Amino acid sequence: MNRQILEKPFNPEQIKQREGNFGKKLDYIEGHAVIQRLNDAFDADWSFAIIQHETLKETDEVIVQGELKAGNVVKMQFGSSRITRARESGDIISLADDLKAAATDALKKAATLFGVGLHLYRNDRPQGGYSQQGSQRNSDNLPPKGNCNGNNLPAGGNRNGSNNPGNGGNGSGSNGGNGNGGNGSGGSNGNGNNRPSGSDGNGSGRLSAKQYQYIQRLNEDMGKNSADLNKKCQEMFGTVAQFLSKGDASAMIEYMLAQ
Repeated sequence: MNRQILEKPFNPEQIKQREGNFGKKLDYIEGHAVIQRLNDAFDADWSFAIIQHETLKETDEVIVQGELKAGNVVKMQFGSSRITRARESGDIISLADDLKAAATDALKKAATLFGVGLHLYRNDRPQGGYSQQGSQRNSDNLPPKGNCNGNNLPAGGNRNGSNNPGNGGNGSGSNGGNGNGGNGSGGSNGNGNNRPSGSDGNGSGRLSAKQYQYIQRLNEDMGKNSADLNKKCQEMFGTVAQFLSKGDASAMIEYMLAQ
């Protein structure tokens, strides 16, 4: 194992961007670049296998668990991908392609456990991240996972509108929850600490039983208990796990899979 090769930062032109949660840009490395890095570090002597996969109807996504082996070292991670549907009919276009995308996501996440691409998540990365051309992007200069009143959010962006002018009042209608004086303009949500247990910050209804069970399972896989889970949910969304909205539950699942 050559850790120097594994942990070497990628060139700026290899770093791409995509839309993340809450309208923020996220830096990422394409799958073929990660595969090439693994080949270079292990002289192509590594393997990757899908241990299990699942289709979540409530969130319209596929989840896979992948296992990356190199020598005597084994790393496992989850990966996910939205199900691609035809615009008019809503029919699934190719579940196999969606599973392939989820498998690539799992491979890339497992590779980070070997050190591949970790520089994208460390605090010593260039402030504001990278653009596709390698220059720094003019964003909010957020840390890699954003913040919400000082707490981490899943993969990017401020929940209360970053430095946008605060509305200072209550959230509107189905957006529920009282604003904290720092809400972004245009109706972005407050921190939701005072929202009723049956409502949610994004108007999509309370999480499904299957989402809740899946979050609990992921939490157990991470070696944490219910108190740890509820504490993190309160930090991120202002409520305990069982009262998350469907949208917040999806964001929580994404956050936990990225850990």
